[in-house]
Amino acid sequence: MRNVKEAMCLYAITDRTWLHKETLKNQVEQALKGGATCIQIREKELDEKSFFNEATEIRELCHKYQVPFIINDNVELARKVDADGVHVGQSDMPVAEVRKRIGSNKIIGVSAQTVSQAVKAEEEGADYLGVGAVFTTSTKLDANQVSKETLMEICDTVHIPVVAIGGITIENIVELKGTHIDGIALVSAIFASKHIEESTRKLLALSKQLQEEGE
Repeated sequence: MRNVKEAMCLYAITDRTWLHKETLKNQVEQALKGGATCIQIREKELDEKSFFNEATEIRELCHKYQVPFIINDNVELARKVDADGVHVGQSDMPVAEVRKRIGSNKIIGVSAQTVSQAVKAEEEGADYLGVGAVFTTSTKLDANQVSKETLMEICDTVHIPVVAIGGITIENIVELKGTHIDGIALVSAIFASKHIEESTRKLLALSKQLQEEGE
């Protein structure tokens, strides 16, 4: 399994809004073929049994491609399916409690919008930060926007990988140049695309370019 920093390069987050007649597994595999470096499954509506079955199926798929598999919010499910990690928000379970439940060898990601939140998450043992929304996003309407200046300050303050999230597209990714992020997290830019594999490949190249220019 690749290390956490490498896994942040192109972080794909699922959303069944755009499934239409496809399966989530099929869409995820297209993203993996396109070079996604991490997959997070985010489900708000599925019943527990369906979520467990889906998560197990996608975990196996991710391991086939040697890509970390992260579950959003649901710490108990992450334990049950032996996911590679879990991502929590500011109002979710504290990092120390998450660590106690999932173990020392699992990845913990934390959402942050401010420098103080970022520093606190790092101090508590987070392995990476998801910072955003960096642009206006249709997938999380209640998300507060984070300025480029704050994103830069977070990147320059903490010592764990930082991934930018929220409204990032092929067209606006260039605006993140110079922020020193370790990668980008995407929902609709990948899963709303009619050509998921091709879009993922383009976004991966742009993310790598962004990091190379920031070095």
